[in-house]
Amino acid sequence: MPKQLTLAGIRLQDNATFENFYAKQNQQVFAFLHDLFLSDENYTYLWGNTGAGCSHLLQASCHNAHDLNKQAMYLPLKEFIHLTPDVFENLEIMDLVAIDDIQCVAGKANWEEALFHLFNRLRANKCYLIIGANTPPNSLNILLPDLLSRLTWGITFKLNGLIDDDKVAALCMRATHRGMHMPEEVANYLLRHYSRTTSHLFTALDKLDLASLAQQRKLTIPFVKQVLS
Repeated sequence: MPKQLTLAGIRLQDNATFENFYAKQNQQVFAFLHDLFLSDENYTYLWGNTGAGCSHLLQASCHNAHDLNKQAMYLPLKEFIHLTPDVFENLEIMDLVAIDDIQCVAGKANWEEALFHLFNRLRANKCYLIIGANTPPNSLNILLPDLLSRLTWGITFKLNGLIDDDKVAALCMRATHRGMHMPEEVANYLLRHYSRTTSHLFTALDKLDLASLAQQRKLTIPFVKQVLS
């Protein structure tokens, strides 16, 4: 069975796992989420700049829940903003709910009220809740005071972005997990000549993976130039 979140039709990215996350700068939050179901703390708030890995860790937590035969739901709110807050209904039946990009609904009264009630239902049912954002809870433009209060409960982690050396290591690690060998000079070439944001670098790796398989080529600088030019 595919690891699919059937209620909302959101499918987890296959590569968004704990095993595929370069955790050097975020060891504490990585270890906490990896063992989340051993914790008595049911609510966790993650925040970080674009590319820090918030979405990856939320999805990895859902993958891990599925591996433990638990029910999990991943809700990326930036993809749901055109819908109604009804997407929050009945989620209290889950063992874990991971809500991403909460900043997208901050200041929207109907979404805030629905999220407030969901928070209460999840807490009453002792469900695990992870919320991801690009800013700490007190910096969100939340209008509902009771919701803002609840968002400050639990444990808050700030995710640290990767420095260039870590991006090279992360690229090489992901390539290895895909069965490819990426020499460091190739990874460094990508950083020098393409976008330095991790999401764009990993998208480039996806393209290189497909091209390498199709053409049975190793990852060399000339091959990278050919594929990504």
